Amino acid sequence: MKGQGGKRLLIILFWLFLWHLLALWVGNKIMLATPLEALGALLKMLPEKEFWQAVLGSLLRITAGFLWGAAAGAAFAVAGSRFRPLEELLSPVMGLCKAVPVASFVVLFLIWWGSSFLAVAVCFLMVFPNIYLNMLAGLKSADRRLLEMAEVFRLPFLKRFFYIYRPALKPFLLSGLKISLGMSWKSGVAAEVIGMPDCSIGERLYLAKVYLETDRVFAWTAAVILLSFGFERLVLGLAGRFFAWKPGFAAAQTPDRGDGAGEKAKPVVCSKVDKAYGKEPVIRGLSRVYEPGKIYCLTSPSGSGKTTLFRLLCGLEQPDSGEISGPERFCVLFQEDRLCEDYSALENVELVTGGGEEAKERAREALLALLPGEALDKPCGQLSGGMKRRVALVRAMEAEGDCVLLDEPFAGLDGEARARAENYIRERQRGRVVIIATHIL
Repeated sequence: MKGQGGKRLLIILFWLFLWHLLALWVGNKIMLATPLEALGALLKMLPEKEFWQAVLGSLLRITAGFLWGAAAGAAFAVAGSRFRPLEELLSPVMGLCKAVPVASFVVLFLIWWGSSFLAVAVCFLMVFPNIYLNMLAGLKSADRRLLEMAEVFRLPFLKRFFYIYRPALKPFLLSGLKISLGMSWKSGVAAEVIGMPDCSIGERLYLAKVYLETDRVFAWTAAVILLSFGFERLVLGLAGRFFAWKPGFAAAQTPDRGDGAGEKAKPVVCSKVDKAYGKEPVIRGLSRVYEPGKIYCLTSPSGSGKTTLFRLLCGLEQPDSGEISGPERFCVLFQEDRLCEDYSALENVELVTGGGEEAKERAREALLALLPGEALDKPCGQLSGGMKRRVALVRAMEAEGDCVLLDEPFAGLDGEARARAENYIRERQRGRVVIIATHIL
């Protein structure tokens, strides 16, 4: 990092030296001031009251336009991701905001409102479409399989946001912020130059041009660059903290985990259930009762409809005909692990057990039955396939529900790991219905 910083400094010094040589060659202070003359002008302006009034005025206007644009873009992106007609309605507006020249907006706003809110409105229009489009793309990129997992486990909105949507939003939102931050300062100061509101950097730039004070033009430009850089670092720093922050969630109600849980559990009843995809039937006339306190093992070959049956039981799909009745809450180990891979094994289990020290200790104890201790706090993206499978198994067994559906729970496990997993399932059954789908006998 130090080497990179030194290299960057040398590059900056090279261009400043080239600028200095060019200014000396021109030999006209009005045409081109030297870097030292620009620096001298900036140092002269620093003690002036008018300098700080202009800086504060521009900072407030541009910050207000940026914040309003970002807030509106985020709000409309959330609404557009949920309501397709709104997204389609806003599409031409976003295209218009990106295509119309800034100068056209500046002239229109001057006619409508005068110069007072000109910079605010222009900054808003530069930021709003960028944040909207990037956030909309981020929300759409959220893993649909994880969202199905959240639906099955009935995760509240905040958990869905922090565990699923926030990681998906991160690259898109950071990209949108970087573009918007630079554009807001450029467009905001340009609008001030045209509108010349009192106490603004744009007004001072215009006056420096009128009086042919080229050194002051460069000095004000340097001030804008420094303000833009500082503002960008502040906003991106806050965004980085937001994406790194791991909120604590309130403890969830702990389900009854006594031996009598089976007395409260309902059987799962399938009555003449049919399901087909297109013209291809997958399940035909299934009638079956799965009793609480028992473990059922479905061992038919791959492609015979075991995963489809699980999706029907937990409500992710509806049968074409027939009825399914029984428990309202299911715990599912999907055919894929469906883990939040930016989070640790412990956090993935806490996702369904709730917050609080008691829930955390319970999650840790359950994971230690199948995983080594050093794996518990690693992001799941760094774990092996077999470890991820065991984390997903623990999450399903520790969640609240009267029926546990385990789709290929032993995939990727060797003999010893499978034996431990089988013992774990029996020990944690707690009187519930447990249905295991596997092609491994």
